[in-house]
Amino acid sequence: MVRLEAEGKVDILLRAQEDDQAAAGGAIEEEEQIQYPFFTEGTQELLQARVDIAQYSLARAKARIERAKRRHADPDEDPEAEADLVVKQAGEFVLECSEIGDDRPLSGCSFSRDASMLATSSWSGMIKVWSMPQITKVATLKGHTERATDVAFSPTDDCLATASADKTAKLWKPDGSLLTSFDGHLDRLARLAFHPSGKYLGTASFDKTWRLWDLNTGKELLLQEGHSRSVYGVSFHPDGSLAASCGLDAYARVWDLRSGRLFYTLKGHVKPS
Repeated sequence: MVRLEAEGKVDILLRAQEDDQAAAGGAIEEEEQIQYPFFTEGTQELLQARVDIAQYSLARAKARIERAKRRHADPDEDPEAEADLVVKQAGEFVLECSEIGDDRPLSGCSFSRDASMLATSSWSGMIKVWSMPQITKVATLKGHTERATDVAFSPTDDCLATASADKTAKLWKPDGSLLTSFDGHLDRLARLAFHPSGKYLGTASFDKTWRLWDLNTGKELLLQEGHSRSVYGVSFHPDGSLAASCGLDAYARVWDLRSGRLFYTLKGHVKPS
């Protein structure tokens, strides 16, 4: 070292070492800046479902727009009078009946498509089906091992779906026969909803995802991430084209089922939505 310093080579070696370290650090920073798009390749079943949903929703959207145009062009149409009528009818509601549904709190209820049956879900894990308007219990659905968090009747068939804290959703006949169990969520389920076509089921879970299931095969078609905290609810547009999810991150998100894209994020809540 004394000889190198006497020859003036120490400074040269130190500068070379600093250059090497700077070059190495720059390469690391460059590697950290490179961001690759993250995606999971969809299945053929999901592709077919997207095509089916597009064909279903476009026809319904066309009919809805035509109805809206006719109402807009009708000189006798009075939106304010229609709103006043709705308010008046709501003010005339009276209690029809009251019934104790379970020993533990009820978490959800749903009418069948013809309103002849009502299903209720409970923290006891039981789902009960009642005849209407007699309010007579006709079936008790047993199968969940934890509390039931939601229940919904199909809009097209005589079947119903249930969600539970046991991380599963199930499809039943009204007589209590189990048709399908949907397994895959990593945490307890919250709400669920049928697609308007009656072919698909959406489930929201505390595992921060909502999922889309094929009712005919029982397969998971879509695992949708996007919320930073638990997803509490999911719902579908009447046309069937869009899905909306809400989470404990205080955001509601709207998804295009035909393309899989995030359509819109609804912001404004300051507490879990």
